[in-house]
Formats: sequence, structure tokens, C-alpha cells
Amino acid sequence: MSDVRRQVREHVRTNPGVHFNELARNLDIATGQAQYHLRRLGRSDEVVAEHIRGRTHYFDPEYDAWERRTLALYRRETARDIITLLLEAGTLSAAAIAERLELARSTVSWHVDTLADADIVDQSYGARGQVEVTLAHPEETIQFLETVTPSLADTLVDRFVRLVDGGLHSPADD
Repeated sequence: MSDVRRQVREHVRTNPGVHFNELARNLDIATGQAQYHLRRLGRSDEVVAEHIRGRTHYFDPEYDAWERRTLALYRRETARDIITLLLEAGTLSAAAIAERLELARSTVSWHVDTLADADIVDQSYGARGQVEVTLAHPEETIQFLETVTPSLADTLVDRFVRLVDGGLHSPADD
């Protein structure tokens, strides 16, 4: 195994859920070089690729599908904020999540749908007909909180999206 491939493999192992651009940036390797080595590692089952909402994330094969989705989404700031809030509060309405995180309801809805599709949260209708959100697997989710630290680039992109979203939606729109 080449030194670069070994570096790519080790980076994926120590940064589960790293997405392609972050990996190439962190290792300071060309896009084509990253693609080549990830493809070779994938063929030999040393790395698993998971495509989630427009990004390809890479994992050690030890993670199952639910763990891969959880880790990948936890790397995204808004999803991470929602998960953390649900860990603290238990069940919350989508409106309460939007209010507590100071986000547009449409943003919360998109992220909650993404988390529900990944089997990380459950959605149901409460007594007053509001959508209520709770973690689908709270114990398992807690185990992953210490596993992933988001990259600075992920954090900056998420904050930019939140800033733009805040400029496009006013509280009167909701």
C-alpha cells in the first residue's frame, strides 16, 4: 500500500464520516488523487462510502448503515443542534425546535425529515395536531456524541446557510 493510500485510510479511520472535500483538503492532496485512492480502498473493502444529502462520507467498514448515517449527519451543525436539543429535552414540537434554535420552520422541517429518513428521529402528531419529534434510538445516539467533531469548514458552511436562511425568512413568514 502506498504512503498516500495509507494516509487516506488512516484519516478515514480517525475521522469517521469525513466527506470527500474535507479529506482532500485535510491531507492536502489533489482531487483526482483522493478519488483514486478512495476508489481502491473501497474496492478492497477497507473504506465504505455513504452518499447522504449531496455529500459522500467515508467510513471504516466497522460501522453499520445506521451508524454511518448518524455520524455523517451529526457532522452537520443544524442536524447536530437538533439532536443535542432532543437529547436534553426529550420530545419537542417542530415549532419549539425552530424557536429554541432560532431557525425558520422550513429549515427545521428539512433537517427533521432528513433525520427521520435516516432513522435518527421519529415524528408523530401530538394531541394538538403539531408534529412532535423525538430521538428514535436515544441510547445509541448518545454513544456517537463523542465520536465526531465537525470540521471548521462544515461549521462555516452551516453557519452561512443559517445566515442566508435568516435573511430570507422573517418571523412574520412563519
